[in-house]
Amino acid sequence: MPSMRGFFALNDLPLETITDKISRRVLVGEKEMAVWWSIKAGAHAAAHTHPHEQIFWMIKGRMEFRLGDERRSCGPGDLAVIPGGVEHEAWFPEDTEVIDVFAPPREDFLTSAPPAYMRKG
Repeated sequence: MPSMRGFFALNDLPLETITDKISRRVLVGEKEMAVWWSIKAGAHAAAHTHPHEQIFWMIKGRMEFRLGDERRSCGPGDLAVIPGGVEHEAWFPEDTEVIDVFAPPREDFLTSAPPAYMRKG
């Protein structure tokens, strides 16, 4: 997926099914990437790291999130900055929508292949 320019509508971005519980829409610039996640209750993003800085913004639902050694329950309006290289993990006890911003764009998200840490949930 090459970088994009111009104006877009969220519902016009392709909906990618990652697992039976996780789908996403991706917007890619040259230096950052935004990902809109729709996640069903019971999904789990296993512990992982990546070199990209990540910011998440909770839109709806609930996410139990571990960042390094700290664990928080996150709900609508909650935000976090995840430095590159810091291990993190997420559990979704209810249907959730969350937006991630990555800088630089994640190369492994430029295809529709599911990330290894999401394949089970």
